Amino acid sequence: MDIVTQLAVFVANTPGTLAEVCDSLAQANINIYALTTSDSVDHAVIRMVVSDTRKALNIFEQRGALVVENDVIMIDNSNKPGSLSRVAAKLAEVKINIEYAYLATSPSSKKGLLVLRVSNSKKALQVLTATAASAT
Repeated sequence: MDIVTQLAVFVANTPGTLAEVCDSLAQANINIYALTTSDSVDHAVIRMVVSDTRKALNIFEQRGALVVENDVIMIDNSNKPGSLSRVAAKLAEVKINIEYAYLATSPSSKKGLLVLRVSNSKKALQVLTATAASAT
């Protein structure tokens, strides 16, 4: 469980744009750990956590893309019913808002990756770390 930097890249909402973004990162040997997209009529936002944030940021800025950096919490979470509910409840108890979240896992995996953008990353990390420690 860590606080990491997420990049939000604003791009054209057209076929092939995601492929171009991924190709640019692959050519620079940058791995994508987490990714989600959202769209509107004229643009899309690609939110991602990557292996080399600085290098990726430079690539996008050289191409003229608008990029916003945010702190997010990245959690290797249990792939069991109620896992996200427990995290959300712990944060709600201390009045930390989850602004958005994305996660993925395959059905056979024991763990999944959860990415949370919260109103107070440092406090959320403290609460969740303490919760994880008391559960073991």
